[in-house]
Amino acid sequence: MINVRFVSLCTLALAMTAACRSSAPVNDGRIRAEAYLLDTLGTEVGVVRITETPGAPEVEVSIKVERGATTGQHGIHFHSVGVCNPAGGFTSAGNHFNPTNKKHGLFNPEGPHNGDFEALTIDSYRKGTFVAGDSRITLSPGPNSLLDADGTSIVLHALPDDQRTDPSGNSGARIACGVLVKR
Repeated sequence: MINVRFVSLCTLALAMTAACRSSAPVNDGRIRAEAYLLDTLGTEVGVVRITETPGAPEVEVSIKVERGATTGQHGIHFHSVGVCNPAGGFTSAGNHFNPTNKKHGLFNPEGPHNGDFEALTIDSYRKGTFVAGDSRITLSPGPNSLLDADGTSIVLHALPDDQRTDPSGNSGARIACGVLVKR
């Protein structure tokens, strides 16, 4: 006969061990930051995770949107201020992150801004995932750091980014915003 109390205690102990292991901070030398994208009603619509491996030429940027955006392409950019106030359409996030003072757009011969990305494509289920390497930004201290004194936000726009027009690629209204936080 199985001792139910013993099995329950063992199950609890295993669950606690797994929880402790997964909640412990990762100490692998990488620098991490994340932002939760919130729409104008304060509903979480996605998450952005950034990982920098010291010595690597690029940081990894992962963006996942789960809801709140229409099907198709949307501009998504890092913005220069770490404030996401929905009053005023997230204008509190400031302009695009651009410490090198270039023009907007990946196709602009005088660009791009450090915070410019390719479009995020939302599928028919209203979900989208974007993973890219970026050498124009860093999480380490320095002029291109997203973790500067006034913080950085990431903004999802209503329209596609034309990748040429300064200052924002005609990407339309700011429909979601998240403030980057070091993890």
